[in-house]
Amino acid sequence: MTLEICVDDIAGVDSAVLGGADRLELCSALSLGGLTPAPSLIATARGLPIPVHMLVRPREGGFRYTPPEAAMIAADIAAAAQAGLAGVVIGASASDHTLDAPLLAHLVDHARTCGADRGAPLSLTLHRAFDLCPDLPAALETAIALGFDRILTSGGAIKAIDALPMLATLHRAAAGRIVILPGSGIDAGNATRFLDAGLRELHASCGAAPPLAADDALEREFGFAATSRRATDVDRVRDLKLVFDRFARQAA
Repeated sequence: MTLEICVDDIAGVDSAVLGGADRLELCSALSLGGLTPAPSLIATARGLPIPVHMLVRPREGGFRYTPPEAAMIAADIAAAAQAGLAGVVIGASASDHTLDAPLLAHLVDHARTCGADRGAPLSLTLHRAFDLCPDLPAALETAIALGFDRILTSGGAIKAIDALPMLATLHRAAAGRIVILPGSGIDAGNATRFLDAGLRELHASCGAAPPLAADDALEREFGFAATSRRATDVDRVRDLKLVFDRFARQAA
């Protein structure tokens, strides 16, 4: 079983590792759904003791990309491979919210080439552009045909727990051909329900709102500091990992 924690700063990296995460999704700007992380954060993550998958998303908003944006995604995939990261998380939508299969086929092939050039394959995760697809079982087959290793999905709902039947259906339909990685709103209080459904990789942020420092008032007035934010909480990571450990012991 694998617990993946998404993080967007160095403090989050440290909290996730200390809490017992099995894998990281590295990004920036989680408040925007996650964007491509800075090169400095990528460099910091390359020496971690657990695998790191890098989100490649060049801007906020939807997932319909122009040719220049697609070229940026390809360049960031190459940068992840050169940095020695274990994988990348990518996705793209067509105008009708189905997967942009031609672009994704190009990016998957590019990622495979980048992995071959460095002598180790890049693991490929399809991100939650999948959740916008009008027919998730059909999109599952497209993702498998494209060669993805896993799909990060909330089952088409805002929160994954509200689409648990769909996630279980996708898991059964995948039949070992691809991993279904539930994400969005997963925590220690509901994780067992996903594990009971047969899902064996879970994705979470384990975020908590840290107190706003009084001396940040001037920064907030100028718009340099957020009025609220969520930070990866080591205790929430640890609590979620304990759910995994208890489940594994009971299943043994």
